[in-house]
This record gives sequence, C-alpha cells and structure tokens, in this order.
Amino acid sequence: MTRLLVWRHGRTEWNSDARVQGQTDTSLDDVGRAEAAAVAPVLAGQRPDAIVSSDLRRCTETAAALSVLTGLAVTPDARLRERHHGLWQGLHVDEIAERWPEDFRRWRAGEPVNIPSHETNEELAKRVSAALRDAAELAPDGTVVVVTHGAAARFGIGALLGWPETAVRTLGVLGNCRWGELRFEAVRGWQLRAYNVDGTPPATVASH
Repeated sequence: MTRLLVWRHGRTEWNSDARVQGQTDTSLDDVGRAEAAAVAPVLAGQRPDAIVSSDLRRCTETAAALSVLTGLAVTPDARLRERHHGLWQGLHVDEIAERWPEDFRRWRAGEPVNIPSHETNEELAKRVSAALRDAAELAPDGTVVVVTHGAAARFGIGALLGWPETAVRTLGVLGNCRWGELRFEAVRGWQLRAYNVDGTPPATVASH
C-alpha cells in the first residue's frame, strides 16, 4: 500500500498579514520555523521513504526540518507550487476585496475568477495531481511526504481522488504545517484517510 502524506508549509509573515502569496517566493517566519521543527519528528515517526517539495522557499524550509531527522534528500518539484494569482500576488485580501469585490467573493467560494494570469482551478488541480502521482512512484508500497501549499494541496488531492470541482470546494484548506493522508489500494484506488492533521495527540475522552 502506497501512502502520501501531503504536508502544508509552516507560517510565513504574509500568512500572518493576510497577504496573497501565490508563487511569490516567501520564507517561513519564526512561528513557521517553530511549527516545522515541532511537526517534523511526528512525520519522521511515520518512517517516510522519500520527501518531495515545492521549490518555493517556504516549502523547502519546511521540508528541510524533516530531511535533517530522516537523512532523506528533498526532491524539488515546481508543479507543487501554489496557484499563480496573477495581479493579486502581493496584495492584502482587504485590497482585493475592495478592488475586485465579485471576483473576491467567487475566489473565497472556490469558484472561477476572471483575473488576468490567475491560474484556474482546473489548471491547478491537473499539475498538482500529476506531481502527487509521480511522487507516489518514488516509493511504491512505501510512504512519501509531499510538502506543498494550501490551495495546491486541496485541489491536487481532490483531483487525485477523482472528485468533481464542486466536491473539492467543500474540503477545507490545510492549516499551516498540517497534513492529509492518502493511501492507494489496488482494488479501490486512492482514498483519503485523514485530513488537517496537526500531529498533536488526540484528547482523552473520559468514560462514565
């Protein structure tokens, strides 16, 4: 059985400031570095056989925390980059909402927008799901950690599972440094086994 652990990068200053990053090459902030350092041992405990990452710094820096613990080299893949947001990259969400109110509403709803150079949902899903399939081939019957971005993870996972776009919109965005788990079985194909995992132990429920 092949496992993919799709891990979103840690926090950046632009995440904290609600600024649209897209394919802008930002770095982790202090919180993001701490997140990666805290979660990496949990993922190392999953005994990964390979690590693949978006080539943007916020992902390669997150992946490096796991690489140090496992001794595995990080394989970069530009197809795992975040959606290209065209004119919106670098802008604060409040500015986008003011200048493009209808497109902003549609974007928040996961619907197509009409912004020059803004990558479509279909384009995003196609390239990321192809990268996920190739990552899985690195360790057949093994475990691969794939470090990517919020929208990239959501649409890539949805496409890998064969979900229609309307179903993908119901899947929440991964939080910073959280991951989803996918498994491939010969009979049933790809299945989503966990989502938005943060690595902390589950709360103990007292029995009465």
